[in-house]
Amino acid sequence: MTQAPRTAPEAAEPAPEVIRCAWPGLSDPLYLAYHDEEWGRPVTGDDKVFERVTLEAFQSGLSWLTILRKRENFRAAFDGFSIAKVAAYTEKDVERLLGDAGIVRNRAKVEAAIHNARVATDLPGGLSDLVWRFAEPDSPRPRTMADVPAVTPGSTALAKELKRHGFRFVGPTTAYALMQAIGLVDDHVEGCVALSAR
Repeated sequence: MTQAPRTAPEAAEPAPEVIRCAWPGLSDPLYLAYHDEEWGRPVTGDDKVFERVTLEAFQSGLSWLTILRKRENFRAAFDGFSIAKVAAYTEKDVERLLGDAGIVRNRAKVEAAIHNARVATDLPGGLSDLVWRFAEPDSPRPRTMADVPAVTPGSTALAKELKRHGFRFVGPTTAYALMQAIGLVDDHVEGCVALSAR
């Protein structure tokens, strides 16, 4: 019996390079999922935007990964970030939150979250409407992470407007992080894998 001549196996196509923003790194699945599935996608609705404003304020001085790992605890502790419920918190709730090891226990930030909820209840048109007035849909996508700013004129204006209404812990850097997180600007680098899922 004659054997068929052997042929060399076809060379496998090299896997396409995955381009991703550098900031989440590659080691933490929670961070990668947040980057790929949430960060930069539009978030609307007063309670949802209030959650992001609050978490960005709690992140000040800490890593976002710390907040992300505690996010479900924050949601439970702050009644799902219902503006109406948080606005009704009393000193007893402040003490409850300061005793909750599942969240960041910082009195100034806890009190700011409650204060901000009270301010949000009085906003004409609501918090989501106010924040989305500062969307920058035509801002150019960065080529590299070095092209991503920490503050922009838009974030400075948003921070100023939030402060004008009485919000706390909303400086221009925090405001820009909020803008990035909820899709007011698109700071995924060119070719980022997260863009293909949008």
